[in-house]
Amino acid sequence: MKFTRFFILFSVSSLLYAGEQLTGFPFQNETLRYNIKLTSGATLGEITIGATKGEAASWNFDMSFHAGLPGVPFADTYRSKSSAELCSSELTREIVHVAKKVTEKTTFDQKAKVAERQTLSPAGGGKSQLDLPPCARDALAYYFYARQEMGQGRVPQAAKVFLGGGYDVRMDYTGATNIPFNGKSEVTDHVNVYIKGPASDLMVEIFYARDPARTPLLIKVPAPIGKLSLELVK
Repeated sequence: MKFTRFFILFSVSSLLYAGEQLTGFPFQNETLRYNIKLTSGATLGEITIGATKGEAASWNFDMSFHAGLPGVPFADTYRSKSSAELCSSELTREIVHVAKKVTEKTTFDQKAKVAERQTLSPAGGGKSQLDLPPCARDALAYYFYARQEMGQGRVPQAAKVFLGGGYDVRMDYTGATNIPFNGKSEVTDHVNVYIKGPASDLMVEIFYARDPARTPLLIKVPAPIGKLSLELVK
């Protein structure tokens, strides 16, 4: 019943926006910036997420974040390439956690349904292979695919998503939720995202704006130091 109401609301909002210029992903290139905040309200750092159209309707995605407590820096960068259907072709991760620096690349062969994961630095990190489902997606591609599906009035089906290894991801729509945003109360579509991997089992909350791009206004992520809030800066 909740999803039926969601689809009706999507249909109505589509009519309202039909005569306007559509902005953001998947209509245009996009860059979104989020502040990372602790439950106390203190800002820990920031995340930037971008989408750029490539050749033949393909997409290039990127995410970078800089965060950390004093003397304990984290600075990670992720770059993803995908087809027009948002099936991944390549994912590069550059991870800096204090003194640890790792660069890793995963190349997706969608036809052979296999991916090669290689540690580029430090040297001698080795290679491994991953079995893929049809139209396999890395975590960045799946993030944008989920928005595209939400924009069409659909909650994405459960899937195997890749970030290093493979993770089982399931999204549950819980209903309309009001959140404070930009000095006022904003109605959002609230989704719980369940992520399970070999050494992880967590739930992330995403609050999507009811615009055609289904812009995430707020993302809540569990962490050892407490739940973190990623708040869109506008």
